[in-house]
Amino acid sequence: MRFIDEVKVEVRAGNGGKGCSSFRREKYVAKGGPDGGDGGRGGHVIFVASGSKNTLQELYLRKRLVAKNGQQGMGSDCHGKYGDDVIVQVPVGTIVKDEDGHILADLAHDGQEFFVARGGDGGMGNARFATSTNRAPRYCQPGREGEQGIRYLELKLMADVGLVGLPNAGKSTLLSRISNARPKIADYPFTTIKPMLGQVFMDDGDGFVVADIPGLIEGAHEGKGLGHRFLRHIERTAVLLHLVDAACEDGKPVREQISEIQGELEGYGEALTSKPRLLVFNKSDALLDDERAAIEEEIATMGVEAYFISAVSGEGVQQLLHRIYEQVLKLREQLAAKDREEAEEINDSFEK
Repeated sequence: MRFIDEVKVEVRAGNGGKGCSSFRREKYVAKGGPDGGDGGRGGHVIFVASGSKNTLQELYLRKRLVAKNGQQGMGSDCHGKYGDDVIVQVPVGTIVKDEDGHILADLAHDGQEFFVARGGDGGMGNARFATSTNRAPRYCQPGREGEQGIRYLELKLMADVGLVGLPNAGKSTLLSRISNARPKIADYPFTTIKPMLGQVFMDDGDGFVVADIPGLIEGAHEGKGLGHRFLRHIERTAVLLHLVDAACEDGKPVREQISEIQGELEGYGEALTSKPRLLVFNKSDALLDDERAAIEEEIATMGVEAYFISAVSGEGVQQLLHRIYEQVLKLREQLAAKDREEAEEINDSFEK
């Protein structure tokens, strides 16, 4: 299945059914009076966030979402049938925008619904207009038109940890070691061409989700390489893991690798630079003692938290995972406290 994270789709809700204008006609019943029923409501177009979806491919293939119109009202006070709703499951983390780019909904929770286009109300039948002075109304309402328009959908993956680094830094190898993900691994750059998610399980039975995006190159935030269109997938993460090739297999010194990624994160915006970041030196098993000491001395001046690991042998990985887990739990506690404060404010407003 292709990884589709941007979609343009036309949505069209159903029109409401027309009300009915009719009069009761029955043997031995004189002047039966108006009995026209209301028209049915048009069908809605509804998006539902689902944890079982991880791509927008279904909408990429459909292009148009059209709900059914409501049925016209009938005599004998029979109301028209409602039009069938069109319900589409989208991945958790989907953002819905209008034609002007304004955000209409952020479906960040499993089961969250958004009525992207509401069906038109059905028109009232003539039975609704009967009064003491107008006992035989012949007027009924037409149904209202349903909402329609163009909607743009963007997917931002829901993950706790984001992996960033230059191509061949070993992100895919690390993801395959610590999680249940099985990304493609090879000895050439850009083996990862789409974001990958992996679930990490800790000793307490809980865990966190890690997102790996294609390797960044200089100018990625301006659209070069594969990184730019995928950087948004790590906006929701609690912490970033900045992987550095400690063995410098591509010939770039450690400081140059660090500054290049840092520049891309800054170029993208505060959404990434404001996140906690752990500097992870991969392939440390290939370093001599004096080479490692030189790197440690160099990064001591940067004032960042750094770890030396080997994604292949597993050296230092467990220590890193426990530190990541601490950061993830800290963010979850902050979010839970924020939710409690909002709930208390709502309760206070109701009491007043």
